[in-house]
Amino acid sequence: MKSAAHGSDTSVVEVTNVSRHGFCLLLRDQELFLPFEHFPWFRDAPIGKPTNVELPSPHHLYWPDLDVDLAVDSVVHPERFPLVSSERA
Repeated sequence: MKSAAHGSDTSVVEVTNVSRHGFCLLLRDQELFLPFEHFPWFRDAPIGKPTNVELPSPHHLYWPDLDVDLAVDSVVHPERFPLVSSERA
């Protein structure tokens, strides 16, 4: 009987930069920009909250401190998801 490998890759997703316009997310080997204009849930969050991001499955991003769930595809291909939050600045 062969055991499964222990542990997991903890650096699959991380926030690499935050600006007044949005933040950069390193997802596997691709850096993506999430503008606050399209992702307003992060705009007024304290800096530590958007940086605490998880990838619970290959197609699902989760920010536990903000209770925000996003499909990876909505970040990688935002043109396919024209609807944005109705939250106003």
